Amino acid sequence: MADISRKPSTETLGTALLLSVVIGSGIMAERLARGHVAIALRANTLAAAGGLYVLIEVFGPVSGAHFDPAVSLGLAVCGAMPRSQAIPYIVAPLAPLAGAMFGAWLAHAMFDTSILQFSTKVRSGTGQWVAEIAATAGLLLVILRAPHGRIAAMVACYIAAAYWFTASTSFANPAAAFGRMFSDNFAGIAPSSGPGFVIAELAGAGIGPTIHKALRPAAIELP
Repeated sequence: MADISRKPSTETLGTALLLSVVIGSGIMAERLARGHVAIALRANTLAAAGGLYVLIEVFGPVSGAHFDPAVSLGLAVCGAMPRSQAIPYIVAPLAPLAGAMFGAWLAHAMFDTSILQFSTKVRSGTGQWVAEIAATAGLLLVILRAPHGRIAAMVACYIAAAYWFTASTSFANPAAAFGRMFSDNFAGIAPSSGPGFVIAELAGAGIGPTIHKALRPAAIELP
């Protein structure tokens, strides 16, 4: 097992790379789609899902590849993660947030845009918040019930689907919501909309493990 002290730094790096994938692909999609939002969203979806799968496979053995405070909280609350392993995520909650912000800046640097910026894309309303609750609850449920060795693929597929079946395009991640505030492009979210998303995501993080417990015994492992 990896040294527990490396987990916060690994989560910071992984979250930074995840946000650079999401925001960078959003910038590229917006530029190439020339106003066709559906095409831009499709491109952003494919890049995000593919990047997420690879990052989980790469960083999972080191830190668990949460990249998401809601996931860390949900796993700790339901006992799916030993308390000793949860300590780095609890005592260093700013790690994924810092990573998310740096990821946004990295994407801006790659596309030669202003490094420091704030999103003006308002994402608010009951539908958006319900969508984030559902998206985050579903994400936790997938993580908790995925057969061994298939978490990366199932999470990537779920997020790709959730981009389209949720009104919010499935952030499902307080760190992602935070990082996207610092990018005024297709994938951004206005700072005024961030708190509503974070509250909804934390609510979903509590609902997902509750459903998991109600569905026990654990999912049958596929051959």
